[in-house]
Amino acid sequence: MPKPNAPRTTPSDLGRRERQILETVYRLEKATVAQVRAELPDPPSYSAVRGMLNLLEEKGHLKHKQDGLRYVYVPVVSAAEARQRALSEVVRTFFAGSPADAATALFDLPDAKLSKEELQQLQALIKRAMREGR
Repeated sequence: MPKPNAPRTTPSDLGRRERQILETVYRLEKATVAQVRAELPDPPSYSAVRGMLNLLEEKGHLKHKQDGLRYVYVPVVSAAEARQRALSEVVRTFFAGSPADAATALFDLPDAKLSKEELQQLQALIKRAMREGR
């Protein structure tokens, strides 16, 4: 059962431009139509961006607040929750639900260079997961 504030579609269900717009709003944390348009490569018209923002709002990904005459769009779910959902979807889709296979694939990336601190952080997370029986 989806959470009450869960979008009705996943980002992978969105078109390329819709994903670009959603990613822009997440990166900026809040944004007006003009701000989103300024961040897009080969931006469509102002009204096209406004229309896509409204569509993303209808699909449950964004909400807006009025600031004078303009709308400021913000994500419905936090960036941390969105990352968690996206990663869960990738693990389920491409790694048959196996977090271990997904982690292995990350370590196998040619540019996967981790600092000593990052390795220690991962080690601590693994120990905690083992203690918790996960």
